[in-house]
Amino acid sequence: MKYHFKYSKEGPVFWAKCVELDGCFTQGKTLDELKENMHEALNLHLDEPANSKTAFAPPKKSVKGRNIVAVSVDPKIAFALNLRHLRAARGFTQKETAKRLGLKNLFSYQRLESSKTANPELMTLAKIKELFPEFDLDEVVGL
Repeated sequence: MKYHFKYSKEGPVFWAKCVELDGCFTQGKTLDELKENMHEALNLHLDEPANSKTAFAPPKKSVKGRNIVAVSVDPKIAFALNLRHLRAARGFTQKETAKRLGLKNLFSYQRLESSKTANPELMTLAKIKELFPEFDLDEVVGL
């Protein structure tokens, strides 16, 4: 999963703003520092929101223009974000989704929607893919 940043230089400082996410921006003294800061700012912005109903805009497949950089999301954050998007698109609650996936309890599902605890077993991934056929692992790992 990759979001896009547009960057420019003002005086001695580079700055960048995420094209798809309002309020996600950063700066750096060098282009290399800016690239590191874009990755950090993106992941901090997307990391588990305060409630499970928060949904961020998905990234665009591509963005054209000058000074555009694609920035990868950490896989755990991308996994949790993708799962939350798919659940919400179907109108499922977390409890419903846990039941449909055959998980023991709601907490087991909530762990999957948290970047801090998302680490699904292979069988859970298979169940997620069955429930959400459009779930794209390549996108989660940034391929």
